[in-house]
Formats: sequence, structure tokens, C-alpha cells
Amino acid sequence: MPQAVAGPEIERLIQLLARMPGLGPRSARRAALQLIKKRDTLLGPLSEAMRVAAERIVVCHECGNVDTSDPCTICRDASRDPTTLVVVEDVSDLWALERSGAVQARYHVLGGVLSALDGVRPEHLNIARLVERASDLAVKEVILALNATVDGQTTAHYVTESIGHLGLKITRLAHGVPVGGELDYLDEGTLSAAIRSRTAF
Repeated sequence: MPQAVAGPEIERLIQLLARMPGLGPRSARRAALQLIKKRDTLLGPLSEAMRVAAERIVVCHECGNVDTSDPCTICRDASRDPTTLVVVEDVSDLWALERSGAVQARYHVLGGVLSALDGVRPEHLNIARLVERASDLAVKEVILALNATVDGQTTAHYVTESIGHLGLKITRLAHGVPVGGELDYLDEGTLSAAIRSRTAF
């Protein structure tokens, strides 16, 4: 095991940074060193921002998005199309679609996908609330913007069965999204094209 090169506080900072997606041990050490070097302009403000975020971040009871208010900013936005509900697996997918600017609808975050392997069952996801929201007379279309993975497609089928009796138009993203791909890693152009080319499910 490599020997520690700094005090336990710095080592803990590195270990926590290494847990972040896309950061391995080396990248975490570089990030920690950068934070330490710029203590006044980076480390201090970042730690304060994280403290405030930890205190104020809540999950929106309406859609499952994370924000500092409940209902969230998107749910409170009166300019959004109330007739369309976009179903996503995770908040990162919601943010990816928002970055693309392809749709001005309301969202619903499932909080994951069905997975027999991982023991994720329908009751573990935000599906009951989706059925409730989709039952609103204002809703005319549900867009299934789920990842093109086996679990994502299984979840899409389950959601379709759960809301099929409501007589809504149910669509999914076009096949421009690569099979096995994840929304959070796609560019805005691909996401825009996929939204525009959505097809009936």
C-alpha cells in the first residue's frame, strides 16, 4: 500500500475526491493540490458552497429533481408545456436534456431503472407518482427518455404497461441514441435530434 504523503486531513480530502465520477486517485491528488494551492479563491468558497448546498438541497416531491426549493425551479416554471411529461432515469439525464434545450416540458425522475440483478423492483422507483401525474387531464404525451440499455428498455416497457390504460400518446427517444449509451454522456446535438425524432413506443 502506498505511503501517505500528507496529514490525515489532506489524505481524507483526496479519498473523498477520488469517489467522484471521473476522478481516480491521481486526478483526486491533483484536484486536492489545486484546492490547497488556491485556498482563498477555491477551497474556502467551495467548502462554503458545499455546506450551503448540503443544508438546502431537497428532492422535489412533484418530479424527483434536486433543487434548493420544493417544488423545484422546473416544476414552478409556468412557461413549460403542461401537456408533455418527459420520464428520465436520473437527475443527470434531466440536466442533460435541459442542456440540449430540445424540450420545454415537465419532467419525471424515476430514480433508477428496474434491475433483477441489483434487486431494483417497481416499488423502489418513483413509478406510482408517475402514474398519478400522468393521470392529470392536462397530460397528453409521455416521452420515455430512458437510457438505451437492457434495464432502461425493461423499465420503459413496465412504465408503458403502468400508464397504457390512460390513453396517452407514449413515445420514446429515436434510435439516434446509441444502444448501451447513457444520456449524460451524449452531446446536445444528438439529444436534440433524438427528441425531435421520437417515435411511438
